[in-house]
Amino acid sequence: MPKSRAVAIAVVAVLAVAVGGFILYDQVLRGDSAAALTLPTASPTTQASGGASTTDPNATAAPGTTSAVAGTWAVASDSVAGYRVREQLANLPAESDAVGRTNQISGSITVEGSGDSASLSAGTLTVDTTSIASDKQMRDNRLRREGLQTDSFPTATFTLTAPVEVPAEALAGTASDVTLTGDLTLHGVTKSVSIPAKAQLVDGVISVAGSLTFPLSDYSITAPNIGGFIVSIADTGTLEFLVNFTKS
Repeated sequence: MPKSRAVAIAVVAVLAVAVGGFILYDQVLRGDSAAALTLPTASPTTQASGGASTTDPNATAAPGTTSAVAGTWAVASDSVAGYRVREQLANLPAESDAVGRTNQISGSITVEGSGDSASLSAGTLTVDTTSIASDKQMRDNRLRREGLQTDSFPTATFTLTAPVEVPAEALAGTASDVTLTGDLTLHGVTKSVSIPAKAQLVDGVISVAGSLTFPLSDYSITAPNIGGFIVSIADTGTLEFLVNFTKS
């Protein structure tokens, strides 16, 4: 074969790989522009007024007081949890993060009150990982067998293992910092973690939002590999959530 023809074939082959790689990137790896999950910016008018919450029929005292918040709170249907990961095609960074989310979350928390203070004494959350969806169905389909392997590990759980003091400002409706220490089970692996979060009580709803970035290897997760193209830039991923609780 003439050398010039061999070179031409090689160039065509390289172009074919490049075009195919771009198609993979565009259809599977290109991320979306979903903003991070944060607490709602509602004004805590009912807390400030000292009157009973209009959305919490169980409240018998002024919202924001320990007697009003003590008890069991269940996860509300508008809660959201999911993942965020930066992806790349070979050495080319994606334009944004890949984000997958679900509202299929169950669980509850227990709040105890003593005098003027309140604490979160127990809590469990379970996420249906099979229902997590991103903006790319091809990516979601791959995660059933690779990465999160949701076919094999259909749930992720978090169980609180240390009490959390609830700031008075949070009970008054102001987003306040809290740290959630507990056992996170993901991909069949359980690790003790401390998750930085923010919490607030507004109109009879306790909202907690936070995120945790961790090495994927901590949970024996291997980033999917498509035709030799590395999906994630680094061996890290982020768990993020916005969970709302209503009084049981």
